[in-house]
Amino acid sequence: MPANTEKVTITQVFDFAGEEVKVTKEVDAESKEAKQLTKSNSEANTSLEDVPKDLPTGLKRSGAGGGGLGSLLGKLNKKPKIGTLEKSALDWDSFKKKEGIQEELEIHNRGKSGYLERKAFLERTDLRQFEIEKNLRQGKR
Repeated sequence: MPANTEKVTITQVFDFAGEEVKVTKEVDAESKEAKQLTKSNSEANTSLEDVPKDLPTGLKRSGAGGGGLGSLLGKLNKKPKIGTLEKSALDWDSFKKKEGIQEELEIHNRGKSGYLERKAFLERTDLRQFEIEKNLRQGKR
């Protein structure tokens, strides 16, 4: 992989508890997300330009559904919603980035005092103890 890859900044707008939340992240220009963003931007620009300006307004439909151009435009401008777990994860990521503690957390979790390392050690010792006891029980028979 080349060392000098071009980065693209993607800003997404979500609706969380009635508030507008902007999420900004940097990805490689060749990544799937960046290509999808450029594709969706080009489609959005052409789709709004293709709408005729002089639509007839004489006919109105009554009934449920509320379809038509108004509902289509409402769906285009609607922001996707985000849940509390996703919002918490985004807040934690932004905090780590702002404080510059990402590398420190990774080093701590990898070391001997890290939670994951201790958990793996305890599992290994438990398995080893179980095998020793199993061998003792089979040896008595």
